[in-house]
Amino acid sequence: MAGTGREFFTVKTVAQALGEFRPRHRTAVETVTLSAAAGRVPVDEVRAQQPLPGFDRSSVDGFAVRAQDTFGATDAIPAYLQIVGQVRMGAAADAAVSAETAVAVPTGGMLPTGADAVVMIEHTQEAMPGTIEVTRPVAPGEGIVRGDEDLAPGATIVRPGRPMRAQDVAMLAACGIVELAVHARPRVAIIATGDEIVAPETATLPPGHVRDALSVPIGALVTEAGGQPTASAIVPDDRDALQDTLQRAIGFSDLVVICAGSSVGGRDETAAAVDGLPHAEIWCHGLAIKPGKPTLLAHSDGIPIIGLPGNPRSALVVFRLIGMPLVRRVAGIIAQPRPGTVRARLARNLPSAAGRLDVVQVRLNGDRAEPLFGPSALLSVLTAADGYLIVPEDANGLSDGDPVDVFVYD
Repeated sequence: MAGTGREFFTVKTVAQALGEFRPRHRTAVETVTLSAAAGRVPVDEVRAQQPLPGFDRSSVDGFAVRAQDTFGATDAIPAYLQIVGQVRMGAAADAAVSAETAVAVPTGGMLPTGADAVVMIEHTQEAMPGTIEVTRPVAPGEGIVRGDEDLAPGATIVRPGRPMRAQDVAMLAACGIVELAVHARPRVAIIATGDEIVAPETATLPPGHVRDALSVPIGALVTEAGGQPTASAIVPDDRDALQDTLQRAIGFSDLVVICAGSSVGGRDETAAAVDGLPHAEIWCHGLAIKPGKPTLLAHSDGIPIIGLPGNPRSALVVFRLIGMPLVRRVAGIIAQPRPGTVRARLARNLPSAAGRLDVVQVRLNGDRAEPLFGPSALLSVLTAADGYLIVPEDANGLSDGDPVDVFVYD
């Protein structure tokens, strides 16, 4: 690359990366029990085999009646109905409803034969033993949940492409589905590169060395995205060593992350090592983003590979924007979650270059968003930030007082 005189090649926008970089690999399929289903991604659509709740039931405490027997009922001129039975929870009624009769029924109780409505107990009073006064009319179907109202046979319970929520699991439980096929959680290999990189637990730094400040936080973002980070490795600036490590990582991983290995320069062997992998394709080596321009996206046999910039802040920004969606994509997730946002007003002018998406760290002060600046190598800018805002690629900057959406860190 140095001989070409070009700083980057195949530069893409963030929008292109999110929309067009789609390696085919998806995680393996496994079966989980209902208790472990929340947050997992179904492989196939799951449909109801039976109606839910499965029988007509009361939605209120009251009396099952024929609606026509209550028409015209008022406080002054109530309808009089004879109580002929009572429904017990978990059992059918011991009597049917006929003309000018009623059966007591609790909320959730099975509707007795002949009834087409339930009058709330608040709209009745005992006239004499065994007889009630109904002081308010009910329409057919009032106070009732039909047997297929919650779910009809053939209706979709959960769909592929979206993690299951608590309410999805509740519906599966109600339908008696206690096991289902889901995508396995993505296994993500994290590789740190550089002759100067040592493990974080290194007590005394040798001259010119720095501790690996990326593998652990990248692993945390992997976990946040639903993946499983594997044991990280530190590889020197050697093409053969990196290629061997990558080859092994691809054999057991669903996604590979290379930290501090995509700055363009004489010692950067990342692109060459990736290019030498079986059936490899480098999709881009450079994103139109600040910070984080020297980002590499590639795949080998469909396994996605993301090479992050060496500066910790740049790397974490890029992985949150690009890496986390990749983790979710290989997990079978189609719809990506939107980060939580707050609306604020910019506290100062914010210049930007058209054609480049800018990610700017901000501190929130009331309803004002104060941009934070500093070299990409400074982690303190990131740790001081409450969140970040995005200046779109087609904007030339934002002005003091402009409304902005701040994507808040958890």
